[in-house]
Amino acid sequence: MIKTIDINCDVGEGVGNDPELLPLVTSCNIACGGHAGDEASMRATIRLAKKYKVKIGAHPSYPDKENFGRKVLSIAVPELQQSLKEQLETFARIIQEEEAYWHHIKPHGALYNTVAKDDVLAKVFLECVTAYTPGRYMYTPPGSCIAQAAIHSGIKIRVEAFADRNYNEDLSLVSRNVKNAVITSPKAVLQHLRRMVLEDKVKTISGEVLPLQADTFCVHGDTASALEILMYLHEELPKYNIQPAK
Repeated sequence: MIKTIDINCDVGEGVGNDPELLPLVTSCNIACGGHAGDEASMRATIRLAKKYKVKIGAHPSYPDKENFGRKVLSIAVPELQQSLKEQLETFARIIQEEEAYWHHIKPHGALYNTVAKDDVLAKVFLECVTAYTPGRYMYTPPGSCIAQAAIHSGIKIRVEAFADRNYNEDLSLVSRNVKNAVITSPKAVLQHLRRMVLEDKVKTISGEVLPLQADTFCVHGDTASALEILMYLHEELPKYNIQPAK
């Protein structure tokens, strides 16, 4: 029996590998100008996603290009709300102009990790995106504050797991400041992903195996070996009756 999965990737981040990555994934998260990107990059990436029939998502962030959105910013809530509003308004306008289908929303980096644990900020984030959620999914970490808040608000979610990141025992991601936070070996990524897909389990950084059910699996576009990883998965997954769901 073939098991189909969604493999998503963060793109439009100025890395320069989007044309190679997008044919190998089934959904993508496009930087909206907060941590990376601008109107030109959003438009170009949306066009590529349309070309390769990849589901398109918005990837809003803390307004922090200096740290690529991977540092928690101590900014006032109204300032964050204004930035998120501007990011999503711009994305919405461009995707409408390009006559593309907007499938989902996924917060980026430090914002993603914060709304996973902080009820207040999760609600703030949802208030900013609610106008754009009807008919769309929210990609969320398993058992997170943002997932619960979205469900309570009637927003459809898809639980996300990371093929190229290691996990702590509480199912949070290992900090990028820690060695081995990112899995760069294609073979190791395959092993990690196979366990999550076929067993609904994940092996943590300490070696403990825990339950983890997910609907979509991410490979970061800015991981140095991202293209190598995705090419390897493209070749190897069918051998285990796993197929990306175009």
